[in-house]
Amino acid sequence: MPPDPRLTSAMLVGALRRRVVEAGGFATILVKGDEISGVILVQAVERGRETGLFERVPNLDGGYALMRCGPAPAEGPEALSAYIERRRRSDPDLWVVELDVAQAERFAAETIC
Repeated sequence: MPPDPRLTSAMLVGALRRRVVEAGGFATILVKGDEISGVILVQAVERGRETGLFERVPNLDGGYALMRCGPAPAEGPEALSAYIERRRRSDPDLWVVELDVAQAERFAAETIC
């Protein structure tokens, strides 16, 4: 059986950025991770207000899902920065992508999962 072809992390992040921009939003890479298989964290923002941090994780069906992670938005930007720094120390291949668009979590789930 041939190997299962998978899109690289760089391709998924690129597609996500294009979709968000096409919808009138703003997407930026805060931390560039491993091009092939880096874990992707999505920092969701709506009109400049933090709405959550999400991680692309494998699911039981062999695909991927988006899971909320990190501190709650109410904990403030310092808690978020500290969480991301801890994650980067343990996983230097990590991507962090900020999406400022309505329903950022939906965009991420539809594009990278």
